[in-house]
Amino acid sequence: MKINLHHLRLFRAVATVGTLTGAAQSLSLSQSALSTQLRALEASLGHDLFERRGRGLILTEAGRIALDHAESIFRTADDLIATLRETGRTRRALRVGALATLSRNFQMQFLRPLIGRPDVEVVLRSGSQVELLSGLEALALDVVLTNLAPPRDAVSPWLIHRIDEQAVSLIGTPARVGTPPRPLDVLLSSEPLILPAPETVLRAAFDALAMRLEVNPTIAAEVDDMAMIRLLARADAGLAIIPPIVVRDELRTGFLVEAAKLNGMNEAFMAVTLQRKFPNPLLADILAQ
Repeated sequence: MKINLHHLRLFRAVATVGTLTGAAQSLSLSQSALSTQLRALEASLGHDLFERRGRGLILTEAGRIALDHAESIFRTADDLIATLRETGRTRRALRVGALATLSRNFQMQFLRPLIGRPDVEVVLRSGSQVELLSGLEALALDVVLTNLAPPRDAVSPWLIHRIDEQAVSLIGTPARVGTPPRPLDVLLSSEPLILPAPETVLRAAFDALAMRLEVNPTIAAEVDDMAMIRLLARADAGLAIIPPIVVRDELRTGFLVEAAKLNGMNEAFMAVTLQRKFPNPLLADILAQ
């Protein structure tokens, strides 16, 4: 059976509103007529598009895929009306969630293979780990970029792809670091430090390093946002404990310099996905790269 575009419009309305009653009212249809049309679309596609939760309807994975394609179909139709030059061009979306505190340079590095492609639309959302994983589980996101590995056990749904691992360094302005750089234990005990927040993996590793070196550091700031650590280092608030990738541009221009590599301290960057029946093909391409 061929797909009826009218059925797709009704389906999109229900997916947007979240209830048959509300969608029927907005479409000036009876609820029974709308339900019949949806069942016809599901029969033509061979998959259930919604599952009922309480009084609402939630998209299944097949429903999420169908909605993406429906949006693409209607967007193409709108483009056709606007200009004949856009006829036939389709764009596939990749929905990416990124931890709000994650390095922007790493995010750009991950997305670079897709940037500028005329057939790709990147939808980028930032938030907390809990918010992003909820969005991934609800199929509102295709992938979550993070440096915090979510719990992985027999019942957890996450697939964790280790994308990169960056060494961590002690970085500051040339004036603060000095020439030549002083020994690491001297720097850590004599200069104010910009440290990751206490609950982070990096902070735990740094505290262990300070204990081994028997230094009692002076803390200028404790920050959970890599972008803010970068700005504080640029403002010469102290020496920063940070992966060089975060301040790549500043290191290249000499605005900041690396005082020392912190051996044994690394930050892992991960892409978290779900095992899906209908994976986004863009995701496979970018993970392969």
